[in-house]
Formats: sequence, structure tokens, C-alpha cells
Amino acid sequence: MEIVIDSLITGASKANGAVVIIDVFRAFTTAALAISRGAKNIYMVSDIEDAKVLRDKMGADYCVGEVDGKKPAGFDFGNSPYEIKQIELTNKSLVLSTRAGVVGVNSVEKSDVIMGASLVNAEATCRWLHRKAFEKVTIVAMGWAGKTRTDEDEICAMYMRNLLEHRKTDHKSIKNMILASSHSAKFDDADLPWYHYQDRDIALDIDSIDCPIMISSEKEILVARQAV
Repeated sequence: MEIVIDSLITGASKANGAVVIIDVFRAFTTAALAISRGAKNIYMVSDIEDAKVLRDKMGADYCVGEVDGKKPAGFDFGNSPYEIKQIELTNKSLVLSTRAGVVGVNSVEKSDVIMGASLVNAEATCRWLHRKAFEKVTIVAMGWAGKTRTDEDEICAMYMRNLLEHRKTDHKSIKNMILASSHSAKFDDADLPWYHYQDRDIALDIDSIDCPIMISSEKEILVARQAV
């Protein structure tokens, strides 16, 4: 298996093989948690207004997402794993719109499959990729808004590469490195209440969710479900 690590929207657009888009803070932590709690579909829509239209058109239950970290007007919930834990999701459909993870999957131009990953489902994703025996895996760390690299996504990409190459990495070391990063600090900032500190706690609970996420195109809309 050939493994390539790349970053940001530019990396997503040129990725090929089995493409894994990483967004730890917070899109694919939110998505993994939602699917593991029974959500049946997550529609992945880059544009905020398109997301609201799709919710109404498809009869989806909730619009979830962010712009600059904040819940957009007209959305039901922010891009928050903590908020997602508070609601019943069995057989619910969500529309998810975020500036990094969702924009990233929509930027992929050529792939054998698209996966959404974060630290919570990293091992589950790698186990699935091994089982399917892809010749090439491209792991893309999306960073902040798909434009600036961030420690949590870059570290997650390296962790997944190690898993795919059958090398163990200490969870405590991964967590401590991310906690020391600038993008972790926003979860402690009282002036940024839309970043729940519980979101960070959930996102750093490494390999806690046995839910590989596969993203497929259906009628030109990307839909995320648990990979089987």
C-alpha cells in the first residue's frame, strides 16, 4: 500500500486513490459521533444557503455546521460534537456544512473512495482501508478553513499513516502535542463560546468510535454513511 500525506484544499483537489479527508476540530468528529448514534444520512454541502435549501428539499431533520466556527443563521446546530450528543439521532438525516472537512470532500476530483476521518475514528478507518486492500491511500489534513495547516489534523494524518504501516503511536503523546497547540487554545477562550471545551475533549478521545465514514455521490450530492 502506497501512503501519501497532503494538506489543505489544494491537497484534496489533487488527491487520488482511497482519499481520507481529516478534520479533527470538528467536522468528522461531529459526523462520526452522529453516525455512531444512529444518523442514517449526512449530506455534505459546502455552501451555507445550499445546505438550508437541501434540508427543506430532502426533508432532512437538521442543518449542522459553521462559518468561522460559529453556527450560521438558520442552522439548527453548530459544528459541535457536544451539541450532537444532546439530541436523538436514530434514523435522522443531517445536512453538514463546514469550511474545512466538508469543503475538502467536495474538492476531491478523482478517487477510488472518499473517507472522512478524525482522531476518534482513525483506527476504525485504517482497519477498513486495510480490509479493502487499496493500492494507494492519500491522507489529507484539512487544517483551518482548508487554507492553513493545523497541528491536530497534521498529527492525525501521521497517526493514521503509522496505523496503516502497523506502527503504534502513544495516545497520550498525541493528545499532549495537540493540547499545546494554538488551535486547541480557542476551546479555553471565554470570548469564543461557540467552541465548547467539551468539543475538544470528545475530539481527543482517540479511537473511541468504531465508525469508518464513507462518502459517496448520490444525484450529485455527497452523502456520508458508515462504511461496511
